[in-house]
Amino acid sequence: MVKLKDIAEVAGVSIGTVSKALSNSHEISLKMTKKIRKIAKEMGYIANSQARGLKTNRSYNIGVVYIDKSKAGLKHEYFSTMLSSIQETLRTKGYDFTFISNLVGTTKHTLLSHARYRRCDGVIITTADYNDPEILQLISSDMEVVTIDHEFPNKTAIMSDNNIGLGKIVEYVYKMGHKKIAFIHGEMTQVTKDRLKSFENMCEKLRINIPPEYVLQADYHLPRESGLATRKLLDLNEKPTCIIYPDDYSFMGGMTEIEKHGLNIPDDISVVGYDGIYLSTILRPSLTTYVQNSTEIGKQAALKLIEQIENPKDFVAKSIIISGKLQKGQTVKNIKSTF
Repeated sequence: MVKLKDIAEVAGVSIGTVSKALSNSHEISLKMTKKIRKIAKEMGYIANSQARGLKTNRSYNIGVVYIDKSKAGLKHEYFSTMLSSIQETLRTKGYDFTFISNLVGTTKHTLLSHARYRRCDGVIITTADYNDPEILQLISSDMEVVTIDHEFPNKTAIMSDNNIGLGKIVEYVYKMGHKKIAFIHGEMTQVTKDRLKSFENMCEKLRINIPPEYVLQADYHLPRESGLATRKLLDLNEKPTCIIYPDDYSFMGGMTEIEKHGLNIPDDISVVGYDGIYLSTILRPSLTTYVQNSTEIGKQAALKLIEQIENPKDFVAKSIIISGKLQKGQTVKNIKSTF
């Protein structure tokens, strides 16, 4: 096992200097820090987390809460990309990653008690029911917490730009000539509320009248529910010309229902997804969707939690918005000339 002494001999410096370089101390120059870190990496040095923990009174272990209602697990591409980004960012900063659950084997925990059992320095909540008493207990505790896509007072939140994403979609499909726009949204979370507000605001701005029957709920990442909602829309006397789906994966249920009705995308009906997962690029025609930057969301969640843990006196909680972008695929037909 490579020790600090071995690195010090190769670098031609003291053991203390090596220790400071590897612990991000500002007492030595950036040039020397980079030199020592490069040597340590080439020698295969791995920090002794137990010894480091004794010195800093930290475990260098971060808990992650991931409670996905659809039970897609790591097959949920949007969240799997985010979780990978969290894990990689933590790794580069010398932290480990542990999933936090309220049931481990046959032992019942609360999320907070499990985080404490695992000696977590902090917790990132990626997705969960934010009204769950266990989540609220975690938020109100002395545990350092960063949330994703939900805001609590005096807590740092990393937010996708849901407050404008749907507006950009509506604006685009309107420019393509659509005024009969339906919106199938997910369950009533803060994300959904932000998207609904964005949808309503842009429709009002563009003076588009959206009948109540054009706005339906189908839980996120459940294609069957989006399929049933699509059926209701297609059975209307006044059918929409464009349907917006809660996420790209849920759109698959809508696509199946559209095909059952003998309709073609986009010639007979236009569709738009949300998230921008890889699936959206390989579908034919390619799916028009709003791409959320899940990699950056995960990265910022990890970085802000580490900053909160390592600099508690200077840290100020805030909400950080990560912008997405509209992916103009081939599923929205330009119908301006037909009206």
